[in-house]
Amino acid sequence: MNVRKPYIYEAILSFLFLIIVMGIGIAKFEADPHIPMLFGTAFAALMALKIGYKWEDVEKSMYDGIMQALQAIIILAIIGVLIGVWLLSGVVPTMIYYGLSILSPSIFLVATVIICSITSLATGTSWGAAGTIGLALMGIAQGLGIPAPIAAGAIISGVYFGDKMSPLSDTTNLAPAMAGTDVFTHIKFMLPTTLISYGITLILFLIIGFRFRGAQVDFSVIEQIQSGLQSSFKISPLLLIPPVVVIVAIAKKVPAIPGIFIGIILGIIFAPIFQGANFGDILSASYGGFVSNTGVEAIDGLLTAGGLENMLYSISLTIIAMMFGGIMEKTGQLEVIVEALLKRVKSIPGLIALTIATCIGSNATMPEQYISIVVPGRMYAPAYKERGLHPKTLSNALESAGTLTSALIPWNTCGVFLYGVLGVSTTAYFKWAFFNYLTPIIVILCSFTGLAVAKLNEDKPLKVKSAK
Repeated sequence: MNVRKPYIYEAILSFLFLIIVMGIGIAKFEADPHIPMLFGTAFAALMALKIGYKWEDVEKSMYDGIMQALQAIIILAIIGVLIGVWLLSGVVPTMIYYGLSILSPSIFLVATVIICSITSLATGTSWGAAGTIGLALMGIAQGLGIPAPIAAGAIISGVYFGDKMSPLSDTTNLAPAMAGTDVFTHIKFMLPTTLISYGITLILFLIIGFRFRGAQVDFSVIEQIQSGLQSSFKISPLLLIPPVVVIVAIAKKVPAIPGIFIGIILGIIFAPIFQGANFGDILSASYGGFVSNTGVEAIDGLLTAGGLENMLYSISLTIIAMMFGGIMEKTGQLEVIVEALLKRVKSIPGLIALTIATCIGSNATMPEQYISIVVPGRMYAPAYKERGLHPKTLSNALESAGTLTSALIPWNTCGVFLYGVLGVSTTAYFKWAFFNYLTPIIVILCSFTGLAVAKLNEDKPLKVKSAK
């Protein structure tokens, strides 16, 4: 049987099967996305055999797909180690402690955004930050008389800023891996457009917060968290050195893997100096993660994390997703779909807008933010390359839409989680989650000016004069 080009209906069937099995598995049975994605991979393989490929070719396409994500897999593994070591050494607790110190009734909503941003940046998880610090801030907001949807919007804006920009976040590593660049290049390129939407978000919450500036509130919950941190960890400004060094590494264009290892080494050095940890403690936290036993539920829930073992969830999902992506890409199924979508897209801003729309559609139809990064990333990577665009242009679009809009869809895993934790429905907090929906819009608008566009082998953004 000769290999032929896939028909458009065959490629659509592969995606449709994945959408159905993911939707049923996640939305109805609340299953993890791994096995539904594996079933989707099996269907794509069957379709490849129908097209005329031999099993050996299909198998090789899966290997090739995994190979493209190997750097991301390595980075995810060592980030698990970094989080465990930074928790053990007191780096993350110190960042959270000082973040909580900026809370003030007069600027409560702005402070909420910033505190949640710091917590999520320090831990690399929007869910962890929302379920701990975010939950505590919801209680304080209630005491201030601030409507729950507004407070939830501020919390979600903050935790997703941190999730988007933290080198410890799995999605922040996944997006550049799918696009074909490294995490530090990705973060640095995202900074201008992200700061624009973040600045607008802070201004909006500052204006809204004026309505509540005269309110009195009991900060006992925050004081309890700070006391718990102080009683269990030695808090010192010197413990901010590791994250500062990692930030400097990003600015100096140090490759991602050695840059993260520098942070690990500093954490290992500081752990015995500040917290009295021994080598066995370091090894345990590096593999199995850090276990917090402060007795304060909010702290223990947030700080029991990290370790290589706890990253295996993300690593295994990345491997399976890349198996699917490899089959779809190497057998031409992605190509025929992208060709159909790109027929009417002639401009660079149009390509970026299409990418963002596809990410949002993926979040809605395959309700899991990982998939909304992986699938569009593999779909459009060749198109960006053909147009001479640097992969960071694609990774910025993927992160800005795939990560952030997941919280705005009620049946997405992120929307479901946030509703369960904060007690506010997605439809209620939607319009107040300014950062989450402003960022994709800002990226599209900035693509017309060139701020969100970069050419291959160019450090400076491309100036786009028109959208012809």
